Amino acid sequence: MDSMKASDIAIAGATVGPSDTVGAALRVMAEHQLPGLIMVDAEDRPRRVIPGTQVLRMAIPDSLQDDTALVRAMDEHYADQFWIDEDDRPIIDCISKEKAKPGTVTRDATLLEVAVTMADLHSPLVAVVDAAGRHTGTVTLGNVLRYLTLPQAAD
Repeated sequence: MDSMKASDIAIAGATVGPSDTVGAALRVMAEHQLPGLIMVDAEDRPRRVIPGTQVLRMAIPDSLQDDTALVRAMDEHYADQFWIDEDDRPIIDCISKEKAKPGTVTRDATLLEVAVTMADLHSPLVAVVDAAGRHTGTVTLGNVLRYLTLPQAAD
């Protein structure tokens, strides 16, 4: 069996741009079952990793984020639909202004290189980039663990 490379286990197309909405970000995460998102610029270069918990927080109305008593008082219908009102806000308006460079690896990076990058950055995903630094895929912690611990998954 050939050794597994980052490009072999990367998910294609699972990114967002700064002008994408919170609703779009939630849908990308759900559709691809991602633990977070990679935000790319107009040239498809990774600019930051947004943890899934931060994306979820974007969807919660500001008035409810720190008021557990108010949250408990919401009816069930609203509790199931809370994020819809926040759906059309651009994610760039909702993220912290800290510049957090995302972890990147080349397409031919080994699983060990991917694992070390994730561990060093405490990130559940890394961007796979081509020679020009453009995003070609996303590797998730789940995929790394699956291929490291379940060799039959690679068949």
